[in-house]
Amino acid sequence: MARRHAESVAQEPQGTSLIFNEPLSWRAGKPIATGELLKRLDALSNELREMDQEEIDKDSLTKVAKELAGQNLLSHKDKGVRAFTACCLVDVLKLCAPDAPFTGSQLKDIFTLFINSILPALSDPSNAYNTQHKYVLMSLAEVKSIVLLTDIPSSDSLTLHLFSNLFDIISGSSKASTGEQIAKDVEYNMSQMLVTLVDEAAVLPPQVVDIIVAQFLRATTPGAGKSKHGEARADEKQTTLLLKELPEAYNMAKTICKSCPEKMARYVSQYFNDVIMDISTGPSKTNGHRKASDAIDSDEDEGPAGPTEADLKELQKAHRLLRELWRASPAVLQNVIPQLEAELAADNVQLRLLATETLGDIISGIGAAGPPPPPPMDPAAYPPVRLEDCPTTSISNSILTTPVSPQSFAQTHQAVYTNFLKRKNDKSSVIRSGWTTAIGRILVTSAGGIGLSREDENALVRGLGEKLNDADEKVRLAAVKAISSFGFRDVMTKLAPNGGVTKSGSVLCSLADRGRDRRHPVRVEAMTSLSRIWGVAAGEIAAGNEAVMSALGAIPSKVFDAYYANDLELNVLLDHVMFEQLIPLSYPPSKSKASKATTGESQGASQTNGDGPFNADKIRTERILLVVRSLDTKSKKAFFAMQARQPTYSNVVAAFLKRCEEFNGGVMEGDSKEIKKKLDGVVNWLSDLLPDPLRTTNELLKYAKLHDRRSYQLLRFAIGPENDFKTVFNAIKEFSKRIESAPAAPAGLLETITPIIYRSASLAYNRSHLPFIMQYMRSDENGLGAIAQELMQEISERHPQIFKDNVKELCKSLAEQSPSATKLNDLGSVETLRALASFAKNPNSSKEIPHDRKFVQTLINFAQYGTPPKAAKYAVSVLMAASDRKEMHAKDLLEKSTQDWQYGEDHFLTKLATISQLTFLEPSTIGKINDDILDITTQKILLQVRTTRNDGDSSWQTGAEVDEECQAKSWALRILVNRLRATDDPETAKMLAVPVYKLLNQLIFKNGELSKKNDTPKSHKTWLRLLAAQLMLKLCTNKLFDDLLSPIEFNRLAFVSQDPLANVRRGFVEKLQKYLVKSKLSHRFYTIIFLTAFEPDQRLKSSIITWIRSRAKLFHDTKNRALESVFTRLISLLAHHPDFSLDPDELRDHAQYILYYITTVVTEENLPLVYKFAERVKQVRDAISGPDQDNIYVISDLATVLLKKWQEKKGWIMQTWPVKVGLPLGLYVGLPSHEVAQEIAEKQYLPAPEVMDSLLDKLVREAEKKKRKRKSDDRDDDAHPAKKHNSDAKPKSSRNPAIKKEKPAKVVKTPKTKKPKQGTSTPTSSPGERRKSGRGTSAKKTYEERDSSEDEKELWDGVASWEYEDGRIEKPAKAIRDAANSEDEVESSGADEGVEEEVATPEPEVEEEVATPEPEAEAEAEVVHTPTPPRSSARRASTRSSTNKPPSKASASKTVKSKAKPPRAQAKAKTPKSKPAARPKRGAARQAKDVSEMDLDED
Repeated sequence: MARRHAESVAQEPQGTSLIFNEPLSWRAGKPIATGELLKRLDALSNELREMDQEEIDKDSLTKVAKELAGQNLLSHKDKGVRAFTACCLVDVLKLCAPDAPFTGSQLKDIFTLFINSILPALSDPSNAYNTQHKYVLMSLAEVKSIVLLTDIPSSDSLTLHLFSNLFDIISGSSKASTGEQIAKDVEYNMSQMLVTLVDEAAVLPPQVVDIIVAQFLRATTPGAGKSKHGEARADEKQTTLLLKELPEAYNMAKTICKSCPEKMARYVSQYFNDVIMDISTGPSKTNGHRKASDAIDSDEDEGPAGPTEADLKELQKAHRLLRELWRASPAVLQNVIPQLEAELAADNVQLRLLATETLGDIISGIGAAGPPPPPPMDPAAYPPVRLEDCPTTSISNSILTTPVSPQSFAQTHQAVYTNFLKRKNDKSSVIRSGWTTAIGRILVTSAGGIGLSREDENALVRGLGEKLNDADEKVRLAAVKAISSFGFRDVMTKLAPNGGVTKSGSVLCSLADRGRDRRHPVRVEAMTSLSRIWGVAAGEIAAGNEAVMSALGAIPSKVFDAYYANDLELNVLLDHVMFEQLIPLSYPPSKSKASKATTGESQGASQTNGDGPFNADKIRTERILLVVRSLDTKSKKAFFAMQARQPTYSNVVAAFLKRCEEFNGGVMEGDSKEIKKKLDGVVNWLSDLLPDPLRTTNELLKYAKLHDRRSYQLLRFAIGPENDFKTVFNAIKEFSKRIESAPAAPAGLLETITPIIYRSASLAYNRSHLPFIMQYMRSDENGLGAIAQELMQEISERHPQIFKDNVKELCKSLAEQSPSATKLNDLGSVETLRALASFAKNPNSSKEIPHDRKFVQTLINFAQYGTPPKAAKYAVSVLMAASDRKEMHAKDLLEKSTQDWQYGEDHFLTKLATISQLTFLEPSTIGKINDDILDITTQKILLQVRTTRNDGDSSWQTGAEVDEECQAKSWALRILVNRLRATDDPETAKMLAVPVYKLLNQLIFKNGELSKKNDTPKSHKTWLRLLAAQLMLKLCTNKLFDDLLSPIEFNRLAFVSQDPLANVRRGFVEKLQKYLVKSKLSHRFYTIIFLTAFEPDQRLKSSIITWIRSRAKLFHDTKNRALESVFTRLISLLAHHPDFSLDPDELRDHAQYILYYITTVVTEENLPLVYKFAERVKQVRDAISGPDQDNIYVISDLATVLLKKWQEKKGWIMQTWPVKVGLPLGLYVGLPSHEVAQEIAEKQYLPAPEVMDSLLDKLVREAEKKKRKRKSDDRDDDAHPAKKHNSDAKPKSSRNPAIKKEKPAKVVKTPKTKKPKQGTSTPTSSPGERRKSGRGTSAKKTYEERDSSEDEKELWDGVASWEYEDGRIEKPAKAIRDAANSEDEVESSGADEGVEEEVATPEPEVEEEVATPEPEAEAEAEVVHTPTPPRSSARRASTRSSTNKPPSKASASKTVKSKAKPPRAQAKAKTPKSKPAARPKRGAARQAKDVSEMDLDED
């Protein structure tokens, strides 16, 4: 028999003979006593142990060997006999090596004893013969006698038992009752013995390979390697239940694989080939029925039927083994990795997914136990985390979940790695999702600690970013979850280099985009992850870490931008992330929890309150200020709006609690129906503002049935403005615990009530925070002073109940800073005064302001000497609200301010500010000094130019840079406007409006120039033009003054939205939006907003689009058709736009205005009405005098074509609007005859129909496909001015690809008419020439000035009614019914009907809806329709003949366009072009002076 031997030595012919000569065998029936036998075996063993293999006479061992191999000893019942026999046998094998003195059968019996009896006994270290057992093991391992096992015929079963027993022993599955551990030398010898056997065996049985490989699965469970008594050992060695060390059996298998890599690679390859390839390619083992759970995504099973559930479990087990084998011994997988690569290309989705996940974990060094736990990311931690303290590698409490990769997979298996990366474009979303998760793990673990090259890391980060924008929500969700597993250091070192949150296309930017994903699970995960990252990074941001601020500083802005989506689910999500991630309620933890950390060096200076004691309120206040400082203008408005709703919600919740107490759990006293009705009303109000109204209603009613009085009191603690933050927080915590533990409470009750609590409780604005906000205002600590001032202003306006507790302290600080003629006040006192002025607006709140003489004198000092001038403005406001003798103080201040006023004297601007505010608040005190005021404002300021104009001057100056002359002119304009606004008598107001309107219109029309010498500096002109436009808007908030603004002047005002300077455009548009949201302006002003179609500042344009859509949704919800009726006004405005031309390319630009309106306002529901309005324009004629009365028909045809094309593109169905609609009288008049109407209706006014059709088709396609693109925050707003009206329009000639020449001046003159009823350029002083309001309106306002600078911005939240400044609120339905018989409305008619007037009566149920301005004062009737066609009871006004009612005209008949046409946002090279011959000649007599020619010196 061929035999492979153990270590051999040269044999000497003679040597020492064995001395032992006692018998060890016996005849049957005469056994040797056990004791005696043990003595003999012990003596033999000792003698054999001392003998040397080189000196012994092997023949002397023959007898002993024969007796030792006998069954008497091998099968002896005594353990000791067997143990000593085994010791003697291993010595004989050692001494006789390489030739064992035993036959094959004897060797089998001997190794049976070793394997089944001796070696298993090693599991009990307390065994009496443990020494002998260990000796046998050591001999077999060191002498390598174990290799003789391979020479035994049919030894597979013995080999299997050997491996099985040894792994069981070492794994601790059969330890001694004492729990004593196996010695390390035993573990070592076992491992060496098995390594020898594997290395020497020609072939290992497959079952043995299974056993070896299966040991790696011991890493899958935390309890691996423990016996029933193992818990005691675990408690002694580890602080958690997770393993700190690898299991012993795992280590032994690992040793085998690493010691015999080539052989084990062959065995492992065969093992996985049997498991993986058979299942992959073999027939599906099914019984004809597959469960739905067998497939991961049945929709994705493009290939043949996949493995069964049982097969899939086996595959998953095999792939878990692969993960662990890579961590233990990568060399053994050299033949298996190609099999995994083949799986990547399998048709079956499950196989591809398993291969993708497995390769990802292999690259990451993640084993069978799974990935490491995510790093701690606690936004409420205090002190905040510092970047240098973050661990550089993944930390795990268990070695099983610690990522470890022995070598770089990307380098050793490049082809497989490349194919793995290609799975990102797999056709199956399941695979892409798994790939995305794997990429996240690779990045987090740095490829198992090996590290990635910069190129590989960048490629993976880009891939992760792509998956954030994947078309499938599962992939996007996987990408977001992958990023949520990143630690702070990972975010900064791996994601931030790809670009910050504001960089378009970066991973962080894409993550922010997912916060507004169309799928709610995605945006929940994204918003939470993004906010958590900022919450953890807040410490570094507060400390001024530039890298962190650049990458993550804008996260709060991105989060609060989602508020503009106007989505109920998103709003609830915002509530959660604001108070759980950005400003956690538990931040900072209590002093006991934070005390350990406060002594650490990681505590940042800005978050530690200096060296003082721990102050939770100051720390939390700073976090709030830090969040607000991180917001841009748009998102800051959203933040303030979310806080502004708190008082309303608080009142509603208080009412809800009261109704719950009345409901009394269903046992009511009194009128139960009325009580239930009241409860339902409050519940419905709350449920309408949450995502699932039905569920919310049911759960709130169930809460009412609980009747938990303690929870009622807790909610009152939470919403009470008088409670400090600690009380509020503890109340919310206790309430949450009570609801969770209440047995009768529904499962989702707390989830429903939590957003309501967040919205109604005093969390962000709390009385505990105010003292520290004031402290930051005064000290500007950490650069938060400006934000603290802004926050204080907001609190004073929106939350007077919280503010009033600190009023006395504010007044005290003002008294300390009181200025004088020689002493300046602190600049911070301006914001304090501003906050007090806002607080004092409320008559009830003003009572809280001190009335003592000292404080009154302080206010007088500020009014006389305060700097900057706004301090005087605010001081006067507070003084007029707080003083009991305000008339006396007002008169005194006016006299001191106007007496001997000279430009340039000390505090001359302060005096102007005081005069401005007093003329508005106390107009009765002006009296004799009225002429002095006019002299100061006009002769000494407005008509003077003291600053020399230079060509190199900047076109714009910020508020801080504006020089004194420009400030003086600004205050002068405010004085004149306030004087007009404060006028009581309507007739007097109309008379005074003449010079003021003339002045403002000239500033608007002449781009801010008042001087006839045209020498005003550029910066002055732009500033004054913007201010004039804003003041005109403010005047128009009063209905009387709104009536005085003619259509021509309105158009000029509208074109300010297209000013070449971005600051002017932004300032005007934002002021317009502010007034529109507050319903202070009539609906015609919505027309202006649609001129922003060519706005080059994409951030501004994006916010405007969002605003328009928000308003459209509000009007739709309130069944208001204001924006639809505005379309006719837009047509008129575009027809009179200076850029209007019949050239197809120019009309294409006008089409973009209309398409801008369509994309933001038009829906399938209102499309018929908008189309009706567009068609209706061709049934009237233009009431505004112009060179070509057909322009409105061109725009009308253009609009109808675009609406049809948009309808076709959207696949909408357009029904005919069944009700007649009216048009504004000031813009349109009736046609003279039926023949003219027929001619206009049949004529197509669009030039070059084929060319226009092609251009419009392309335009509609672009609008449909266009996606909103991001622009970098540092874009220069002035780089490209908006598409603006051409001030000096010139005729256009034919086009050629060269250049576009300037147009010659075009003069537009109005035809003569008999009665100037509407559209006067400048308000006439004679009231009889204007149509009077039937209501006898008054120009006097019933409220005080709305505070603050003209640049102040507010969030545009919806208002359900339209209120003029004079205090009157529109009731549109009633107003229309009341004025039905006196309404002037243009209706389509034939020659016999003339101008028909009609008012459509709305449905009764929408009487409270928002509608157009009151008709009798507006001199027009805007149509108001409900979504369903109105009833046929619409009243028709008396019919007048067109001969009796001439068209209205503008008194200013000449419109002179300014001189240079600024470049559009997208400049186009155009050739000179000639005016189309069809345009009528412009020749009409003037009837009135133009504004530009009027003498400004008159009063």
